[in-house]
Amino acid sequence: MLRTVAAVLIDGLAPFEFGVICEVFGVDRTDDGVPRIDFRVCGERPGEPVTTDVGASVVPAHGLDALADADLVAVAAAKIRDEYPPALLDALREAHGRGATLLSVCSGAFVLGAAGLLDDRRCTTHWRHAADLAARFPHAKVDPDVLFVDDGDIVSSAGTAAGIDACLHVVRREFGAAVTATIARRMVVAPQRDGGQRQFVEVPTPPHEADSLQPLLAWLQDRLDQEHTVASLAERATMSERTFARRFAAETGTTPHRWLTTQRVLRARQLLEETQLTVEDVAHRSGFGTAALLRHHFTSVVGVPPKDYRRSFSHR
Repeated sequence: MLRTVAAVLIDGLAPFEFGVICEVFGVDRTDDGVPRIDFRVCGERPGEPVTTDVGASVVPAHGLDALADADLVAVAAAKIRDEYPPALLDALREAHGRGATLLSVCSGAFVLGAAGLLDDRRCTTHWRHAADLAARFPHAKVDPDVLFVDDGDIVSSAGTAAGIDACLHVVRREFGAAVTATIARRMVVAPQRDGGQRQFVEVPTPPHEADSLQPLLAWLQDRLDQEHTVASLAERATMSERTFARRFAAETGTTPHRWLTTQRVLRARQLLEETQLTVEDVAHRSGFGTAALLRHHFTSVVGVPPKDYRRSFSHR
């Protein structure tokens, strides 16, 4: 169980990515039923300011010794450099060696790479830095396209909003769908995007804010158990099918079919965790229709069949 999170700071810190870690793990939401987490902000020299890339500074209250019993060690983005503090790298290696999960946001992956922790491991970073990460650490298995990679005890993510996705993914992995939804609701973000969605989609003309598909996506979330096609969704959005498909990819990084499949799997996970519905009923309520189709997609996305998932993660 995730009880202690240590966020590690170094000079050149990116404040937004650090703020994401604080927002997900550091805010006390016990009044909303979220388990309390012992959150520690750590640096090589506790009490001394750590510079950021926007001219402000952050003062860590704890030293690197606070990583010693942390369940999760989070490394936020910072300015990429040739060398990183040896004491920090040693502390990360020790934490990983005793079983802690390591989480990097954006260029934080370079710190993990410098510690030798990405060798033969799947990982990612911001698409602009992915080639550099692969060149510096040739034994790392860098995927430049995805939002985040869960490789067990190492979770890495792309920049900015993808850091939110990775942090919420860790919460879901540790605490389940209900806690994740509570935190996401407070943050006013989606409970989870599929980690395999593309980071960056090239489009000729950026969509206008007024033409955002967010109202449609919210409408779909309430109707995942219904049949939807690209043609019906395009008609609802008052667009041609070609324009709709292009706009959908620009806003979500994936196709309508894959987005719907992912959201239905997430709904099925929640139902398996929180109810005693049969797998057949879960399939109907999540929009897959049959237990066989649910098993196929659920196993493809989650890695285990629905019954095995329920056995491990049911809260009832």
